[in-house]
Amino acid sequence: MLKKCFDKNVYEGAKSWPFEEARKLLTRKNVLEKGYAMLETGYGPSGLPHIGTFGEVARTTYVRHAFECLSSIKTKLFAFSDDLDGLRKVPDNIPNQDMVSKYIGYPLTKVPDPFGCHESFGHHNNSRLREFLDSFEFEYEFQSSTDWYSSGRFNEVLLSVLKHHREILEVMLASLREERAATYSPFLPISPKTGKVLQVSIEKYNVDAGTILFKDEDGTWIELPVTDGNCKMQWKVDWAARWVAIGVDYEMSGKDLIDSVKLSSKICEILGATPPAGFSYELFLDEEGRKISKSKGNGIGMDEWLRYAPQESLANFMFASPRSAKKLHFEAIPRQVDDYLSHLRNFATQEPPKQIDNPAWHINNGNPPECESEISFSVLLNLVSVCNSEDSDVLWGFIKKYNPEASAETMPFLDKLVHHAINYYEDFVKIRKVFHAPSESEKTALADLLDKLQALELEGTSVDAATIQSLVFEVGKSHNFTDLKSWFVVLYRHLFGQEDGPRMGSFIALYGIGNTIQLIREALAR
Repeated sequence: MLKKCFDKNVYEGAKSWPFEEARKLLTRKNVLEKGYAMLETGYGPSGLPHIGTFGEVARTTYVRHAFECLSSIKTKLFAFSDDLDGLRKVPDNIPNQDMVSKYIGYPLTKVPDPFGCHESFGHHNNSRLREFLDSFEFEYEFQSSTDWYSSGRFNEVLLSVLKHHREILEVMLASLREERAATYSPFLPISPKTGKVLQVSIEKYNVDAGTILFKDEDGTWIELPVTDGNCKMQWKVDWAARWVAIGVDYEMSGKDLIDSVKLSSKICEILGATPPAGFSYELFLDEEGRKISKSKGNGIGMDEWLRYAPQESLANFMFASPRSAKKLHFEAIPRQVDDYLSHLRNFATQEPPKQIDNPAWHINNGNPPECESEISFSVLLNLVSVCNSEDSDVLWGFIKKYNPEASAETMPFLDKLVHHAINYYEDFVKIRKVFHAPSESEKTALADLLDKLQALELEGTSVDAATIQSLVFEVGKSHNFTDLKSWFVVLYRHLFGQEDGPRMGSFIALYGIGNTIQLIREALAR
């Protein structure tokens, strides 16, 4: 499908953060001179890719798309893997850890693949990243640090770092502890004897010859060219050198790298280039508020998220408030699905200025699909809960009663949500369901709701979700609950066995008034 195009004035008035970021690129002299904007995302393949890695590519893609709407200037996006980095520790979430532990200090592309399916551990993790990004249909060019160093594409900037090593050392040493500063060098030679990436003191920088002199692990002196993959650079220097060699115009990074961005920017300027534009996003936290880590494997894996929700919900999670810290845990997933569905429904009735600031417009690359159904994910979850069924046909039976024209074939996205809801219910909701006997005041309110629903059923006329919702509200108001939220908690606890739930009018319309009456009777019988 073709993107829906708007008038240029509409794009220029956009207020969403990707447009704000894209405008930074329009002011860069480098972009105008080159005739294209180079955007980059970095990946350290020391562990399996996680959602944070995906988020950086997704967010950069939103900025790229916004820039292309504001300007006719072309763009490129490099997903760059620092796979020549030495293995520092064995990740907790991989097999064959004893085997991998023997390769501490070796480049990641020289560490055997613990999964046994790729040339190296670095190649394995690169492949996992690319497969996942490809599944989202991102447009990007994958780049490997190993390839750039070994092919000589970094040679010119390596020699420039050698030429300016004193100025670079002056910048870096001021940021290091005394012990670390004593042996620090912009270069990490790769031992010609062992193949390890060495953290050693450099005895001599020979600018004219393009070499460095150092002691290898066995104590022998070695003079090594800094070019052609014989050395890699320390990562802050490497980051700056990459900006220079590639001509990066935009790169975002986590808040924990603010100081690193400042140092790399200074080095970039020493090397004669302008640092890229970008911004620092807040970190992703696990359920306990700790930063998620590739090596620890805490937080949610990408495969795990996609078991319980569609990829659009993950993209929605990444789009919203990138400068605010977010907890990345399983209970956040249903809310993200429903937020995305809400954005999708709103898009159809919004004017163009509002549409291009709608997350659904960015998530779908400027062409959101029509929302197939008004049924929310939370309603589906509770439908699964009350049916206590893993059979999607059972759920579709209720959906078809609610909407006779609905089917898995005509509504494939809704069908996907049905299967996600079953998975989520089985893994998270079912084990937590607890039913208690209602108090006397709760019984009175539930009995009142029962009577009113029975009256609706006797009338035999079709009523919509909004009418049912109003009826539920009125019952809650008439029974003097401290607030209506507490009334709905009563319904969730006694009808579903949980503390939260859907919009009751929507649920009852889908599940059926008769079936809901039976739920209330069962609750009263407790």
